[in-house]
Amino acid sequence: MYFKQKQQPEKEIKLIVQNWLRILLVKFGWTCDLNKIIFKYVKPLVSFYSAKYFQLLKTLEGHSNGINTVRFSPNGSRVVSSSYDKTVRIWDVASGKQIRIFKGHDHWVNVAEFSPNGQIVASGSADSTVRLWDVDIGTELMKLKGHSSWVWDVCFSPDGKKLVSGSADGTIRLWDVNSGKETQKLVGHSDGIWCAQFSPDGQMIVSASHDKTIALWNANSGERIKQLIGHSNPVKIAKFSPNGQFIVSCSYDNTIRIWNVKSGKEVKILKEHSGAVDDVKYFPNGQTIISCSADKTIRMWDTKTGDEILKLEEHFDLVTGIDNCVMFLGQNNSNLGIDLDKQNEICFCSSEKITSKILYYLFF
Repeated sequence: MYFKQKQQPEKEIKLIVQNWLRILLVKFGWTCDLNKIIFKYVKPLVSFYSAKYFQLLKTLEGHSNGINTVRFSPNGSRVVSSSYDKTVRIWDVASGKQIRIFKGHDHWVNVAEFSPNGQIVASGSADSTVRLWDVDIGTELMKLKGHSSWVWDVCFSPDGKKLVSGSADGTIRLWDVNSGKETQKLVGHSDGIWCAQFSPDGQMIVSASHDKTIALWNANSGERIKQLIGHSNPVKIAKFSPNGQFIVSCSYDNTIRIWNVKSGKEVKILKEHSGAVDDVKYFPNGQTIISCSADKTIRMWDTKTGDEILKLEEHFDLVTGIDNCVMFLGQNNSNLGIDLDKQNEICFCSSEKITSKILYYLFF
């Protein structure tokens, strides 16, 4: 494993680590399972030295083919994964054990995501269907049919009542979660839809397409509000910032771009990746972006400056999907981000030559 921290002298890094160990041994020590360590004094050290690190917590193995996506549950206690092995699997974060396997899709599963209450998982497949699964019982609830080609993305509305899906058939479809009925079809892209996501308030949908454009839609009327043009190759992902004022996108043109929702203008372009960028997402504080790429790296970025903060390199074949969450360790604090009472975690999937892995990291 190799960690790269820009402009960070080696002596300072060693000093930080020594101070952490001294504090931890005297004050807190290890948690009972010896896999997680709680850094109560991380924030002051991080702020003073501008240093950030990854620590590997778990490697989850079980899929028999490549993994497309990983997503944390809303409370961060579980991870759901989708795979070319035609299954959707749920994993317990604390133990690293697989607790559910959903079988039913007839082709590759391209995406899987938890509902806002964590009780349902939605999946989209190359078999052209969207399926809903009961997390607790472990059974299929319903099969949503309408798309005529591969389903690349699914996303629940913030209230969990609607589901949006994007497909290679060039359409975006809205579904009623309770009835399973299609309620709207959004048409406007000239090629397949890689990504379709609700805004934080549920009033808009952003879509990313193989036609190299991003579109903003009114989630109620289905009207296209804006078209964002700038990428020179197909756009893989487009997602809203936590406050809904910005959109981050990534593309096969190797770039990440940040857009202003109100104006529709590009405000930043991040160019450090040397391969197609497969996934990108805002951290809950809205100040950091995390991305993964075909260049076999994971990178973190400062949204204000556009600077790369951190790069994680492993000997992956591909890093295909990524997610992050903030785990509360005790006190309830609404100021999301790196804080004294929180543990920031990321999970990503990699398809290697021998096995497909989900790697689960603590970020501090």
